[in-house]
Amino acid sequence: MSAISTDLASFFKLADGLRELEVTIGPDARPLIAAVRARLEEAAALRQNGDVAAALTAIRTAMGQLAALASGLEPAEGMLMKLMAERFTAALEAGDKGIAKETINFIRKRAGDPNDDSNSDW
Repeated sequence: MSAISTDLASFFKLADGLRELEVTIGPDARPLIAAVRARLEEAAALRQNGDVAAALTAIRTAMGQLAALASGLEPAEGMLMKLMAERFTAALEAGDKGIAKETINFIRKRAGDPNDDSNSDW
């Protein structure tokens, strides 16, 4: 597994975008969105402490939870999010910054964030 230098601001932007999703879906989604947000914050803390393997595990968990949320709303959307989560994790493990960045931007947009984060450093 490759350790890559990551600007974790994109994860925080994704967590913020989840607030929009929570508003859209309603209060029933609040516990799962809170769990996804907590895993992303955990991943950021682990990464900052140098534990890249544990950070990737936390990211995988968060992306799986996000895919489960999407599946509950619309099965096709859930499958898409699951595939994007797998693509993102594989890109991080391979050290492919371009694919990781592209994928997280896609996930953020699907979660409701209209901004492009093409300037972040992966």
